[in-house]
Amino acid sequence: MSRVFADVSTGNYTGPLRPQVHFSPPAEWMNDPNGLLVDANGTYHLYYQYNPIGLTPANQHWGHATSKDLYHWENQAIAISPPTSDVQIFSGSAVIDVNNTSGFFPNQTNGIVAIYTLNTPTKEVQEIAYSTDGGFTFTPFSGNPVIDVNSGAFRDPKVIWHASTNLWVMAVAYANDFTIGFYTSPNLKSWTHASNFTDPAIPGPNTSAQTCSGALLPGHANMYLLQISTNGAPGGSLTHYIPGTFDGTTFVALAPAAPIDFAQDNYAGQFFFDTPRGDGDPVFIAWAANGAYAASTPTAQEGWRSAMSLPRAVHLAPTRGGFALVSRPARALAPVLGPLLARNANLGHGELLVDFARGSPSGAVVLHAEIGAAAPGMSFDFAFASAASGERVGGSLNFDRAGAGGVVHLDRSQTHGFVNPGMGFNETFAAEVVPQAGGGASLEVVMDRSMLEVFVNGGSKSATMLFFPTEPLTTLAVNASGVPEGVVVSVEVFALESVWANTTAAV
Repeated sequence: MSRVFADVSTGNYTGPLRPQVHFSPPAEWMNDPNGLLVDANGTYHLYYQYNPIGLTPANQHWGHATSKDLYHWENQAIAISPPTSDVQIFSGSAVIDVNNTSGFFPNQTNGIVAIYTLNTPTKEVQEIAYSTDGGFTFTPFSGNPVIDVNSGAFRDPKVIWHASTNLWVMAVAYANDFTIGFYTSPNLKSWTHASNFTDPAIPGPNTSAQTCSGALLPGHANMYLLQISTNGAPGGSLTHYIPGTFDGTTFVALAPAAPIDFAQDNYAGQFFFDTPRGDGDPVFIAWAANGAYAASTPTAQEGWRSAMSLPRAVHLAPTRGGFALVSRPARALAPVLGPLLARNANLGHGELLVDFARGSPSGAVVLHAEIGAAAPGMSFDFAFASAASGERVGGSLNFDRAGAGGVVHLDRSQTHGFVNPGMGFNETFAAEVVPQAGGGASLEVVMDRSMLEVFVNGGSKSATMLFFPTEPLTTLAVNASGVPEGVVVSVEVFALESVWANTTAAV
């Protein structure tokens, strides 16, 4: 008998660690995003792995939230519950069956089909469920499972429509084999195995990592993107992307696998089905956490665990070595952008100090910095701090090589609400950067109470990093050094407005 939870709770979003511009569940445990889609009315649907009765991963359901702008989310009732107490609804995806290929929707063009892994005591199988009410309630298909290969490690289906072949395509992980399988279907109910793909660089030599999810996304110029997340490798949870071509049955990589982020807390992301909609780049949301320590973080004291990344608009850009995934906050943060707190049009060798305790009631801010020309010996530093505890989190851009090549650094070692290196909670991160066209550099930093997201040079490098202070961080210090004469360094700091001030949840 299905365990249905009628009240998902309104949630308390006021805790000092609770992000204010990122999505987090009303209460209890959340992990991977599932079934991301945008419907014909422009409503974004975010489903997610959810344990409605505990603060650790177990009892997995599909939670649900909706938004008109990708930032202001309305919590909805649980969308899919396990049919019995000994099985779980694991990760998956969802599609809009506009042409009723499934036969579930004879009188509508907005029927939604969810495709997910059912985790049973003996194996993992792929099942589907359909919704005739816009994605709020689902009915399991009577012919489930739709794929069963008699494996205990076969999960996380991502489905897209392949227009050239007029078939649905599924990417699904053979987890213990480090392999992505591709299946095709005319109707979402009967599936045919088409091919397999394995990248020798994932999970890498001498690791116990398991391929955990795969995704295909139509890219630019007929490019596709294969995304592979691994769990258990050094560093905990990691996500890589591989650009390539796909003819409807076979994926061919055009560049080596590369990490999506250079920090540690971006995992199992998905793109919204039916984006782009002709008005911009595809949009991506990830679980802003790491499996190595997510179930131990101190947000449990506030009654919740885990949040999602910012929604990111992404595209593939050509580079000297192949392609790079470029990501930046969707809609340039416009739905949450608050008042300007500080501006310095030419910082030079000076320092900018911002106390945002009053100017940003949410405790969230965004820093924008533009460096007119990168030169060896230049450094740009930023630090968010607490006057009460002395804690700080921050980073730097250092240009230390001929040709103005440099490194971006992030450091969370000076926050003390969660310190556990034994769990793989690394304290510092770094990545190489090259100047933008024209020789300059840019930095965008979103600080949201216990999360930092960083975008370097328009998003050519990005990072998601959790941190857990014992007191709220309320000041920002920015400074530059080694700036050559005539080089302009400009800085702006904006408040970000809370999206949770008037939040309610469905009952």
